[in-house]
Amino acid sequence: MTRFIFIVAILVLALCNLFPRTSAQVNVTQKNNNPSRDGLYIDPAFTLGNAANLVRDLNFNGTIVGNVHAQPLYIEGGANGPMIIAVTASNNIYALRADTGTVIWSRTDIGPAVTSGLPCGNINPAGTIGTPVVDLASRSLFLDALISGSPIKHFIFSLNVDTGATNSGWPVDLNATASYNGIPFVSLAQENRGALALVNGIVYNSYSGYLGDCGNYRGWVVGIDINNPANVHGWATLALGGGIWGHSGVASDGTNMFVITGNTFNTGGNWMGGEAIIRLQAGPVFTGQPTDFWAPTNWFSLDNSDTDLGGVSAMLIDAPGATPSQLVLALGKDGNAYLINRNNLGGVAAPVAQLGVDGTIRGQSSATYHTNQGTYFVFRAASNQLKAYKVTATSPPTIVSAWNVTQNGQGSPWVTTTDGTNNAIVWVVGAQGDGQLHGYDGDTGAVIYPGADVMSGTRKWNSGIAARGSIYVANDNKVYAFRVPSGTPTPTPTASPTPTATATPTATATSTATATATPTATVTPTPSEAPCSVIGSQPPCGSTVFTQLTDFLVAISAPVDPNTVQPSDFTVNGTPSNLPPTIGSQEITFHYSTSPVVLGENTMQLLPASVSCSGSGLPVDGFTCTFTYQPSTPTPRPTPTARPRATPRPRPTPPPRPTL
Repeated sequence: MTRFIFIVAILVLALCNLFPRTSAQVNVTQKNNNPSRDGLYIDPAFTLGNAANLVRDLNFNGTIVGNVHAQPLYIEGGANGPMIIAVTASNNIYALRADTGTVIWSRTDIGPAVTSGLPCGNINPAGTIGTPVVDLASRSLFLDALISGSPIKHFIFSLNVDTGATNSGWPVDLNATASYNGIPFVSLAQENRGALALVNGIVYNSYSGYLGDCGNYRGWVVGIDINNPANVHGWATLALGGGIWGHSGVASDGTNMFVITGNTFNTGGNWMGGEAIIRLQAGPVFTGQPTDFWAPTNWFSLDNSDTDLGGVSAMLIDAPGATPSQLVLALGKDGNAYLINRNNLGGVAAPVAQLGVDGTIRGQSSATYHTNQGTYFVFRAASNQLKAYKVTATSPPTIVSAWNVTQNGQGSPWVTTTDGTNNAIVWVVGAQGDGQLHGYDGDTGAVIYPGADVMSGTRKWNSGIAARGSIYVANDNKVYAFRVPSGTPTPTPTASPTPTATATPTATATSTATATATPTATVTPTPSEAPCSVIGSQPPCGSTVFTQLTDFLVAISAPVDPNTVQPSDFTVNGTPSNLPPTIGSQEITFHYSTSPVVLGENTMQLLPASVSCSGSGLPVDGFTCTFTYQPSTPTPRPTPTARPRATPRPRPTPPPRPTL
């Protein structure tokens, strides 16, 4: 049966300059916006016309101190209005007003970043490198900080996102608490590049080695119970090496976690965790079963040539009409894109689909999106190229070229659409190149926004974010803001006094990482949150579909509490979903083993009060919509012609690991 995802898009009721305080919150709580790491932002303000006339907000201050390797975050619901969270490698943490860029609070006292004493590497200073994550329910910001001392240590911090104060029971010393099968976590050997993830009450972080492959490092994932930070678990590759190098870190389908490892050492040809996609259960727990890992059949050859499969982090892709349709993407340093069935990875085996897409090292984050013309993924390739490929709606799916553009820079892409499929725009910064923001049509690669203002301090690993008609980009020493042409789109709550920091002692983590005085603030009431609801659909209600759907995705106006979601919450023609749902931050995909769709009119329904939002605890309003199934094929849209490929040349010796 042809599988197709029915997408109910997040819609905002007002246009870019009309955001009443009663509208549903918009939050960017994590790397690439969603646990799948898809890099997709749904914002009605970003029409093609508005995007073409984007302007930099020269009144936005955005001053911070330190090098930036992490994506910024955007958080609403606090007493000071919408804010931007930015972190720097100097272990400086900032909350800025999203409208003016002035500082709400900052932490420069969590501990000194490492400037010497590492066995190798190329990041200096090395402090807070990975993108943090925010839990809206507890209003907590989680981050990893490498702190100088004897010994050097990784700490996981939890801060009050509204005041910057350290939460009770934190930070967590990983040297003292993290281990796996008797293997201790040793911070001196482990670098954190990847973003933190929050899945069902556990915060996860991933680790690699340092540039140069020095020391006895492994690929690590550490999990900490956010409600009981003394409860720490870990998983590590059995062999040395196997670093998790990608900057998006841990991806998740709402239940399981996915990471990609690099080359391992001294295995004797026995697979021991390297060159693989790994699926972890809550904890993290690795079963070791073939369903929970995939490695290419030539993994040992990749090991011996330092050709990491994990050149880019894992990214989950849903491909409507494909079988299988629930996929995970790996982009390797061998120049190949691999698609794997994420519900049954398959062990050491051939992939579902494979295509040579680039011949050199990558490392930046990728993105995926849907339009009326199909399912795409896009990534930064070599020679300043940005490449987009389609995943075909076939059994099995294949990978075909869609478009590519050349521009001066190497930034990581992200994507905006106005409703989940329309007005798709791929955004990217000409990082370490022209320093400009660029926007391209998601279907054709045509230039939408050609770039104008030059930003300083850009880094190729970084991606920007979109929220409320604005794009924010965090670079060394400064956050930049770009707005659609209608003024500042971020809503300002009723005026309340700016919190005044008062010195309050916090617990000393260890003798080498003393948490000094932390700011606190007088708490003012949080603005009330609007009802939690499904607010729109794509295809629209009353539309006609041409395949019998088996996957239905609903998007909610605020983050969903995954503990409230059951398959039976969603029905089509009275038939409840009968497979475990895939739960994202603000989206739920309900699955059927057999399509419930019938000829003619169909009714889908999310039952009233069956699902709740995590931040407010409010129930999701009931949602009912009808559509028509017509078993005939619509007129196909023209597909961009792939450029002919030249005869492959012999592959040169792989270059060294990418530098920052």
